[in-house]
Amino acid sequence: MSGTAITLGPNQYGKAEVRLVTIDRRRPVHRIKDLTVSTALRGNLAATHLTGDNSDVVATDTQKNTVFAFAKESPVGEIEDFALRLGRHFVGEFGQITGARVLISEHGWDRITVGGQPHEHAFSRAGDEQRTTAVTVREDRAWVVSGLTGLVVLKSTGSEFHGFPRDRYTTLAETDDRILATAVTARWRYAAGTHDWAENFAEVRRILLETFATKHSLSLQQTLYAMGEAVLRARPEIAEIRLSLPNKHHFLVDLSPFGLSNDNEVFYAADRPYGLIEGTVLRTGEDADEAGEAWYTLPEF
Repeated sequence: MSGTAITLGPNQYGKAEVRLVTIDRRRPVHRIKDLTVSTALRGNLAATHLTGDNSDVVATDTQKNTVFAFAKESPVGEIEDFALRLGRHFVGEFGQITGARVLISEHGWDRITVGGQPHEHAFSRAGDEQRTTAVTVREDRAWVVSGLTGLVVLKSTGSEFHGFPRDRYTTLAETDDRILATAVTARWRYAAGTHDWAENFAEVRRILLETFATKHSLSLQQTLYAMGEAVLRARPEIAEIRLSLPNKHHFLVDLSPFGLSNDNEVFYAADRPYGLIEGTVLRTGEDADEAGEAWYTLPEF
């Protein structure tokens, strides 16, 4: 095709899903950190793509080893701080690397209770919920997107769904009282600066849960916006929040063939297909913090 050219576009590479577990043994009560860490580097990497010249390639195995070494050299701490340390190291250590993205998921553990007391060094897995962060570093700027995934919630009343368009393919009955259940994935972008990551995470999680519980819902979309709005009103350090809420459907079972009534008591839970509600709530105006590269290569929701 005349008048066109083929060129290398944006690219990155790294080590995905490094499993890292650390035990802090400095006190009799041990502390566990269980993380999945993924690194990705960007920069002057055309040569390896075009000619196979690897002189600028920081091996993905080196990236993996760096994760382990950093975990030994100083306590991991909050996942945002650990990701920032890693990202700044890769950009600062190698001149050809101009940007780094570090993704971390934290898997929770609870202390096993023995005789009514938390055991000092025995744990049980907390469940599927994970705390997450995505840190992007470029030159002297860093962007932090934190969040959570797998937060399963359900309310047995206080939810309606009606007034939607009907056509020849519509069979869904309207309802003014239904189960509303979802598995929350939330990602929030911090404004520039250093923040109290642990406090923010705890407070955002609390706000999401309380808003879900107390908001009388006419649609899951309405609930999504209410949850995001509540976070931004309460936490000025957060510039934007994105939410993905799969509707975990609970359908009323027809018990009439057995001569039984069903007054919103017996349901079957359908895992698929499911409605998927996604949206963004963000600050706007002259003082709003710009997103920059915070979301680059991250899923939109």
